[in-house]
Amino acid sequence: MLVEEQEKHIYERLRQERERLHLSQLDLSYEAGLSQNMITYIEKGKRTPSLTTLLKLCNAMKIDPSVLFLNHDEEKEQAKQQ
Repeated sequence: MLVEEQEKHIYERLRQERERLHLSQLDLSYEAGLSQNMITYIEKGKRTPSLTTLLKLCNAMKIDPSVLFLNHDEEKEQAKQQ
């Protein structure tokens, strides 16, 4: 899988987790100490967050950072579909 595809997956998972927790971008930005614009840019793939920024977002949502990454079962399932 290409790095760009992995990044896109991480940003999508970030958005999904935020929505699952019923947090607005504004709420998350407040909790993480980031600007709402930064969260919007990350979720749309227009900015590449640093590791520190990703950790701030995960901590603010109280999720393990591994939630954002593909697991091997998902990769196997995607390979089967292709």
